Amino acid sequence: MIVEQIMTKDVITLSPEDSIRTAIHLMREKNIRHLPLLNSEKKMIGLVTDRDIKSATPVFSESDKLHEQLEMPLSTIMTTNIITGHPLDFVEEVAVIFYDHKIGCLPILQNGELVGIITGTDLLHTLVELTGANKPGSQIEVKVENRPGVLHEVTGIFQKFKVNVHSVLVYPAQDNENAKILVFRVATMNPLLVIENLKKEGLQVMWPNSPGMKA
Repeated sequence: MIVEQIMTKDVITLSPEDSIRTAIHLMREKNIRHLPLLNSEKKMIGLVTDRDIKSATPVFSESDKLHEQLEMPLSTIMTTNIITGHPLDFVEEVAVIFYDHKIGCLPILQNGELVGIITGTDLLHTLVELTGANKPGSQIEVKVENRPGVLHEVTGIFQKFKVNVHSVLVYPAQDNENAKILVFRVATMNPLLVIENLKKEGLQVMWPNSPGMKA
């Protein structure tokens, strides 16, 4: 999946000359936490977040002082060293950027123009959809050898019992570099028959696995 498929395209923006007060009102009205700032040529030159505003306007400021702070231009608090993405970036790669840089949003630029924005909430929603966690079903985790063709063998058992697979995730087994864990989200609320046959085929079912139950 690429960024263009999940980004918000109708991006709400302000200019660096707009006041902090204006940004507060706009954020509350639109229920947003990030505001890209565009210059007169519609080029993004800064970014302001609700955290920036809170830092610039302490709650316990004196009323006159607070009024003065609220009328300050956003250019005085904006971030200019902005990490950006491209519409054709992969969502997985963008997730790594969020994680590594601990950011809350990623403006998306194409040919220097702001064409979208992605937030951490957007990524979380996408992850839920990709894993099928929002669909009725069950989760099955199987530990397998790390070799070609093993995924096909396991899904063949699901096909045998006409169980549809919502999603598959794969990650390395922590206790064995020659093994990996397959995490299936399947479209059945009662996977016991499938699990029984997975075990009959010599596969190690990691989940569901009750305490004391042999995997």
